[in-house]
Amino acid sequence: MTALTAVAEEYPIAGVFSISRERRTIARMVVATLTDGPHVGRGEAVPYPRYGESVEGVLADILAMSDRIAAGLTREELQAAMPAGAARNAIDLAMWDLEAKRSGTRVADMLGQTMAPVTTAYTIGLGEAEEMAEAARNAGDRPLLKIKLGRPLGDDVRIQAIRAAVPNATLIVDANEGWSDNNLLINMSACKAAKVALIEQPLPANRDGALATVSHPVPICADESVHASTDLAALKGRYDAVNIKLDKTGGLTEALKAVEEARRLDLMVMVGCMVTTSLGIAPAMLLTQGAAYVDIDGPLMLARDRDEGLTFDGSTVYPPSAELWG
Repeated sequence: MTALTAVAEEYPIAGVFSISRERRTIARMVVATLTDGPHVGRGEAVPYPRYGESVEGVLADILAMSDRIAAGLTREELQAAMPAGAARNAIDLAMWDLEAKRSGTRVADMLGQTMAPVTTAYTIGLGEAEEMAEAARNAGDRPLLKIKLGRPLGDDVRIQAIRAAVPNATLIVDANEGWSDNNLLINMSACKAAKVALIEQPLPANRDGALATVSHPVPICADESVHASTDLAALKGRYDAVNIKLDKTGGLTEALKAVEEARRLDLMVMVGCMVTTSLGIAPAMLLTQGAAYVDIDGPLMLARDRDEGLTFDGSTVYPPSAELWG
């Protein structure tokens, strides 16, 4: 019989992590553990208040599945039993990990994949233009920088200052729903002038229809506007790319479907993450192979990671060990 447990954990963030809607110094996550005799599978998820989630609520939702897990609930049945989100993500990932531990086969091999190292974006938090330019300059040896924007005023000045500080880096801008109809065109023009490669979620998810009515001088990527694979078809015409995150899709099972559907719809794939430890990032490595952009630098935002964490060599991320996950 498989036993399900779950705990909340906290890890300190290195400094302050700032985006358009919040500033944080602590990363909070939930770890679900499935135990079957000597075999143990783990899955880490990050409850996100933007989606109505809390640590307490996610813990309760996970533990409410204990009896069904003990009765033999399958991973496929889990998709219908729980909605997409952090709680299902933690259980789904633990199921994949447990299956790998039981069989002695890596998840990548189960999926017929060969995992290779990938280059991740490195995030520059939101602040004043000079502060952000200095942070970018300090990370100037990294080939891909993700710039957090989303203030009512001054984002055009911020991106101009950052480009001047790092003339050779590839830049992604993430507005985290912080722009409006009033500054959308100004900020997109500034991004074009700065040779930004991608703009992520410029408008609020419930007010992004305007993106279908304006030209895209820079490709636009959906984040908060997309969760599961069934959301993708409605994004055509508004977005050019989609950011797929395990905590939004509710696990690897649905995330794999979302990647397949995005490619069917000719949408570029970006693989993203929350601020989480290597345990939460490791499964996302399975989505990164062939992705247009990879943003899985969550552990680099932390003051410390798990002992068996992923190996980062600058911005290069290496596949996880079997001890960590999968």
